[in-house]
Amino acid sequence: MRRRAVLLIVASVVAMLGWGAVLPYQYAYAAQTRGWGGMIGAAAASLFSVGALIAAPLGGRLADRHNPALIAMITRALAAVAAATLIIADNPATFLAGMAFFGFGLAGGNPAQSVLALRWSSDGTDRRRLFAWIVSGQALGMGLGSFLGGFVVDLDHPDGMLPAFALAAGGFALSAVLVGAAARGASDLSGDAISSRELDARPSQFSPQPRSARTAWKLIKSSRPLLLIAVISFALQLAYNGQFESGLPAYGLTVLNVSEQTIGIAAAVNCAVLLGLQLLVIRWTAHRSAPGLLMIVGAVWVACWAVLGLAAQLPGLSSMIFVGSFGLFAAGETLFAPVLNPLVASLTPAHMVGSTLGLFTAFNTAATALGPLISGLTLGAGMSWLLIVGNIAISAVAIGAARRLELVLCRPTTVPAEVAPSVA
Repeated sequence: MRRRAVLLIVASVVAMLGWGAVLPYQYAYAAQTRGWGGMIGAAAASLFSVGALIAAPLGGRLADRHNPALIAMITRALAAVAAATLIIADNPATFLAGMAFFGFGLAGGNPAQSVLALRWSSDGTDRRRLFAWIVSGQALGMGLGSFLGGFVVDLDHPDGMLPAFALAAGGFALSAVLVGAAARGASDLSGDAISSRELDARPSQFSPQPRSARTAWKLIKSSRPLLLIAVISFALQLAYNGQFESGLPAYGLTVLNVSEQTIGIAAAVNCAVLLGLQLLVIRWTAHRSAPGLLMIVGAVWVACWAVLGLAAQLPGLSSMIFVGSFGLFAAGETLFAPVLNPLVASLTPAHMVGSTLGLFTAFNTAATALGPLISGLTLGAGMSWLLIVGNIAISAVAIGAARRLELVLCRPTTVPAEVAPSVA
């Protein structure tokens, strides 16, 4: 079991290595290097997220019905093919299609990976630790890729992104192989995923239902805690991950006038802080309430955006502040990452864990699709202040919803009528 978990973590690292080399630079590459304009750059990030939005619920449903390791392998192979197509994309339409296909392959396997993590951990504490290490592995891959990208990507030439695209294709192909190696000989890949119960949430107990996105959405609507978690997750994703892909690099490049190397260094600092704090944070959060931790994350996001707004008024310190804000974002992410999926799983019937996690992935992906549009419109209109104020307000919404969640989880729970079994 330990070997499988380690291979799953390593697969996360190598999958994100190449994507980390692409992610911070794709907006400037499309908008400036290729001369396709800022809207194409923003549309590329958004279509990547739209592809992921379509794939996530489908991947969750397939992970419930079929071998989740096989689903993860197939979707990673699709991501590798999509990344390879970006190498030959020589017009906006081909580039946009490749980005959408890439998002589909990348996100389609995330619910399956979560189901495997639930199966390959023995109890609640192990699950939180494994989810934390998977996210840390993803951050490590992203950070290393972004750091290397700062030195190998050349935005002055049309072929300056080819090494990054090739690295992304190779990373996802190798990740598929590693997932297959982890699952080799496993006998626990059929049936329901084991729902984690380690958090201070009360598990739902519903009768089996068809495993579809519609049923999962019905479950979420009927459960006040899950509905609040959806709001919190969407807001926190929109105010950070939704801007990490293009908004934050674009803000740094166009408003703060930092260099490409600074973008890469900031991503590396983000990774280093996340990895450095992860073990300490896991111990510190082990017996603390999930809603309280989510409130802290929202407060950290507010501080980050306030600092970034201040950086625009201090040009001599803007690069230092930009890098420091990425480190502060990482500190919040160490609290957010280990909490979300186990919390959702603890409130979800065991036979619907994959479908529900897939729908939550879709919510989060919708936030990452909306984020580039917000940053593209505000920065394109010269209203960087609106980007800052808007994300502070969104983070405040997450704080308020987390407080409501804390109050709701303290109350006795009942089975929602919409999905409760009928009694003859």
